[in-house]
Amino acid sequence: MEHENILITELKKLINGGTAHAGFEDAVADLPFELTGERPYGLPYSIWQLAEHIRIAQWDMLEFSKDGNHQSPKWPEEYWPKETAPANSEAWENCLKQIDQDRKAFINLIDTQDLFASIPHGTGQNILREALQVADHNAYHIAEIIVVRRLLGVWKS
Repeated sequence: MEHENILITELKKLINGGTAHAGFEDAVADLPFELTGERPYGLPYSIWQLAEHIRIAQWDMLEFSKDGNHQSPKWPEEYWPKETAPANSEAWENCLKQIDQDRKAFINLIDTQDLFASIPHGTGQNILREALQVADHNAYHIAEIIVVRRLLGVWKS
């Protein structure tokens, strides 16, 4: 049980970010709203598109982990927004809020579910695998957000 508690503690740190890399909140902190849709130097994505992609993918992994009736979006087109910028600041704030809420809900799964038991409606997945995938996926795209911010000149060094 002690080993499992250590694993759970480390998974939570990994999903929340901030140990070996910046967390999502740090990556978007103090970002001027008007820059959320900018694509510097011909990059194929904006910060809005990266944040929305994180939101959609994390939500999908969370819902898959807890709901056998969940239908995943169609890959890849439904995992990425077509628009480069949010419609308004409320859409941006809603995106940020859902990322936070879904991350907390996933951490609740880690705290309350058997990490190693197969997800009944899956094909061998378990909560541990999904937690690692959430952390890995988010870290990758959080780093991209930071690179875009550096290119836009709005990242604190």
